[in-house]
Amino acid sequence: MKLVQKRFLQGTREFEISGDTVYVRMKGLLKEEKLTVALSMLDPEPVMKGAELVFRGHAQGETLLSLLLNVPSAGEFNVFVDTLKHRISGNGSAYAGLQDVPPVSPPQEARDWNVYDEPPEFAEPTAKREKVKFRPVNPVRVEEDVAMLKTYVQDAEVKPLIEALEELMEEPDNEALQQKIVDIFNGLGFYQGAVLTYAHYLKVLLSESIL
Repeated sequence: MKLVQKRFLQGTREFEISGDTVYVRMKGLLKEEKLTVALSMLDPEPVMKGAELVFRGHAQGETLLSLLLNVPSAGEFNVFVDTLKHRISGNGSAYAGLQDVPPVSPPQEARDWNVYDEPPEFAEPTAKREKVKFRPVNPVRVEEDVAMLKTYVQDAEVKPLIEALEELMEEPDNEALQQKIVDIFNGLGFYQGAVLTYAHYLKVLLSESIL
């Protein structure tokens, strides 16, 4: 899978995931650089640094990959980041600690996903499902997630989740709202990775509420 990022007067950055490696090509006005980064060297949870999203190394925490936010578009960027996190984790999950749900890709990316992913195995339904136990909610941290999502994930598909989180800010003890958020999140498809990239507290809530 490949991501090409171009910025006026800043040149071109190309990232390609192949096997267990990310191949990087950076071309500026006066020079061109090429490098390779093994997926095993990368932390699967990127962090924001100004107008960039960076993947750090496990050992020293140094920046190994730096991607321009939402370039060339939010959709392409989110799919690539979600794929990269998925491949780094190595366990078929785009996020740690949650139920394994392979992300759904747009039609133009379908063949790329098929190279790496096997169809999920579905367990037989159980006769009785345990009641979900929700953890206490910190409304301040929910507000921080809402602000980040409004800033960096402006896709219409994510709007219902943002609205539900805003309701949860006002009613942090409302378990029905928490279940609503879980249900909305489960229906986001490939947007799940983009949401969890910026909504760090939501990831904590989901990790203890999704069975």
